[in-house]
Amino acid sequence: MYGSRGAGVRTSAMVLGAALLIAGCSSEDGDGKNRDAGAKITQQPKESDPFWVNPDGNAARQVAAYEKAGKDADAERIRTIAEQPTGEWIGPENPEQEARGYTEAADKAGRTALLVLYNIPHRDCGQYSQGGAADGNAYRAWIDGVAAGIEDRSALVILEPDAVLHLVDGCTPDEFHEERYDLLKGAIGKLKSLKNTKVYLDAGNAGWGHPDQIFEPLKWAGIDQADGFSVNVSNFYTTEDSIAYGKELSAKVGGKHFVVDTSRNGNGPYTGGAEDERWCNPPGRALGEPPTTKTADPLVDAYLWVKRPGESDGECKGGPKAGQWWAAYALKLAKAGK
Repeated sequence: MYGSRGAGVRTSAMVLGAALLIAGCSSEDGDGKNRDAGAKITQQPKESDPFWVNPDGNAARQVAAYEKAGKDADAERIRTIAEQPTGEWIGPENPEQEARGYTEAADKAGRTALLVLYNIPHRDCGQYSQGGAADGNAYRAWIDGVAAGIEDRSALVILEPDAVLHLVDGCTPDEFHEERYDLLKGAIGKLKSLKNTKVYLDAGNAGWGHPDQIFEPLKWAGIDQADGFSVNVSNFYTTEDSIAYGKELSAKVGGKHFVVDTSRNGNGPYTGGAEDERWCNPPGRALGEPPTTKTADPLVDAYLWVKRPGESDGECKGGPKAGQWWAAYALKLAKAGK
């Protein structure tokens, strides 16, 4: 099983437009909560969940659509997704504008932007989310664009889901390994040069293998410079199992802290069907713990919804292309969620 394939690729023009609209049009009411004129999406309490809720994301738009259609019960179910902060996956075409739009909107709301960078060359081993930058120079320019867009505003960056994992599990050909390590190390250095940016390098999940297999590659990729690592991105392993995996790995990389993607892990991993596609749009899954910095272990900096619940893992089990909104699946997650 390969990590978190199908993590999702954002459509640049749509995301950019939404981000800039939010940056210019969001407003705060008397209780300090941002409210969107359509679905009235609010921010979470800053003391426990400092991350920005996008009031114009796919889930928020779905809430508004259901309300307009008189489907109030479905609207309230999707609201459980829409009112949580989720990762904003920066697209390949306009990294500076997108990063600026998201971080400006978050800054205006007094929150931290949660950004996901997923553009490494030879990404996803030719599977549903294949692609990435054309070459190393293109990737470095893209990272420079992201950094220029963030500037000194507060951001938490999840860096390249599966990029290190796929060097370890044999999925990425050997000839690309040296360059990838160099690109990841360079990206961490560039992003950590920013005043208020935290960087978490992705480190796989509790079900792929053993921390002994990945701790040295994480060091080669620059984990020492990062704030920590991320686990369970776009996957379904329980929070308990993810913390156990993360703690064991942390002990091998200098006690680094980590974050856990809890977006869809409420019912744990799927165990039916073909083993190599259990990660892709599995049935019967549920939302996990809401995003928060108040976690069950001091090594865990946050539970995050890195994967955006309701967006497809790929064209499997009836799903649309990776990263596209799938309302029916979102409803199932919300109905089964905690």
